[in-house]
Order: sequence, then C-alpha cells, then structure tokens
Amino acid sequence: MRQILAAMTFAFGLAGLAAPSLAATHYPLTVSNCGQQVTFQKAPARIVSIGQGMTEILFSLGLADKIAGTAVWVGPVLPQYAEANSKIKRLADNDPSFESVVGQEPDLVAAEFEWHVGAQGSVGKREQFKDLGINTYLAPADCVAKVNTDGGDGVRGELFTMDLIYREITELSEIFDVKDRGDALISALKKREADAVASISGASGKNLPVVFWFSSKEVSGDAFIAGKNSAPAYILKTIGAKNVVTTEEEWPLVGWETIAQANPAVIVLATMDRRRYAADDPKVKVDFLENDPVTKELDAVKNKHFVMMDAQSMNPTIRTIDGIETLANGIKSFGLAQ
Repeated sequence: MRQILAAMTFAFGLAGLAAPSLAATHYPLTVSNCGQQVTFQKAPARIVSIGQGMTEILFSLGLADKIAGTAVWVGPVLPQYAEANSKIKRLADNDPSFESVVGQEPDLVAAEFEWHVGAQGSVGKREQFKDLGINTYLAPADCVAKVNTDGGDGVRGELFTMDLIYREITELSEIFDVKDRGDALISALKKREADAVASISGASGKNLPVVFWFSSKEVSGDAFIAGKNSAPAYILKTIGAKNVVTTEEEWPLVGWETIAQANPAVIVLATMDRRRYAADDPKVKVDFLENDPVTKELDAVKNKHFVMMDAQSMNPTIRTIDGIETLANGIKSFGLAQ
C-alpha cells in the first residue's frame, strides 16, 4: 500500500505542476447504478458506508470527513487511515439496522454488497432509503454480470476484473466532484497491478491447482470456496494458476471430499478479525486441515503449502492487487513457480 501512496503523491504532484484540474462535476448528476438511475443535486455531505471495501475507497478519495458511520468490517482498516477511521462512528461490525443507518441522517448510503442494500437487503431496500430522500450507491463489482439472490454471495457470469473497481472509483469521484483524486488513485492502482504482474514474469503458476478457503459455517462442514469468476479467480488467472472450482457461484459451499479429488497444491486461507463463523480463524482452518482424515492427505497439507491472505484481498476491492502479490510470493517461496 505504501507504493500506492507514493504513486498517488507523484501523480498529484504532476497534476499540480503540469496539468490543469479536471472539469468540475455538473449537477444535477445522474448515474446509472446497478439497474437504477440515481440523481445527485449536489455532492453528498453525509455518507453511511456499508462494507469495508467501500469505506476504504472513500478514504482513498480523501472523503473521510464526509463519512457519518460505517459497518461490515472483516479486519483492520488500512494503516494509513487508522486515525481517520477511529473518529468515525461504527454502527456495527456486521450488518447494521436500518434505523441505525437512517439515524445518521445521511444523504447517501454507499454499499459494497447488494445483499445489504438491494431488492432483499438485510439492512434495507433501495426504495426504503429513496422514500426518505436518501440516495444509494452500490459497488458495480457486485452487480455487473452478477445475479444476487436470497441474501447469498450470488452468481457471477463473467470473470471479475479490476476494471470494475476502477469504474467504482471513477463514479464516486464524479459524484463527489473529486475527479483529480479519482484519476490519481486509478493511475496508482494500475501501476501497482502492472508491477505485480511484472514481478512474477517467467515464474507463473503454470496451471498449478489452487483453492481459496474463505470460511465455513461449521469447521468440519462444507467450505466457502472461491468460484471460477470471483476476485480470487482473477488473481489466479493473472499469475497463471488454476482454480479447482468451476461453478459460477461467487463463494459456493464445497465438500472436502470434492476438493480432495482435485488435490490442490496450494491452499489460500483467509485471515480476518471477524468471528461470525468458527472457521473465520485461520488457526482453526490449519488445525482442521492437518487433522481431518480426508484433508490431511492433500498434497498442499502434507507440504504445508498454506498461503495466508487478508480476507479483503479475496473480495473485489482495491486490495485484490495485494492478493496477486501475496499468492505469487507464496508460490515462489514453495519452489512451485515454473
């Protein structure tokens, strides 16, 4: 992340020395967002951000002073935003209530996942907020070429790419009239992504079978494993490795007997502070893998080829680029790169 900040500083410097500021946003501004037309009469002044990934993008755009409350966190905020985040009211670590969100008197509710604010939103429906004069914005990564039903993780019909994150940054920077910040952030992230890919040139995974384990409702039960079009799938494609799961579900529940048939060479384990499920704890994951009669026979387990990855890097976020670096370094450290 230091590289992102350095690149942003450089980009901002160039913008100030060599180029005029981008044109200001003209209001009213209408944005097409996840099937709805959302009109802004002016830049929002008070935001409730639901989802850590969404909150960190707002921080990255310099909008911390506009955030009235946040919710849905899986781990610590990016270190450079710790101080700003400590001053913002946390409505809930998981799903906040509709009343707690409305109680902050926001003029915008920005959500990372449609299951929180959508047709069957666990927090509220977009229409409920609209009836109160509150605009809503959903991350494009959770609706473009993706169907979300029954409050689950949804089905993604096309491979996620970082272009969806760049679109989100572009739209938010226009909504808040900070286009120069948005362009600088995108440039920094694209450079970081290009550098990550270049760092593994000639040392790709070469179809190495890999499984991403986010968590499980029951430690010994079926596991939430990354589907074929998810953010982890994008990481795998970038480094040339192979996902052992072929379903279009974002995070399907998969039995370990099925995973054993694919015999992954590497298992990527999500790390997080959240403890909604017993298997949220990475130590619990490792203990299960090394002692279960089925999983202990996997090549990845026998060779202790475990890669610990921040859970946010497994979600469609600005941290997905961190995931590329983390897995590439893991594969190289195991001597598996070809």
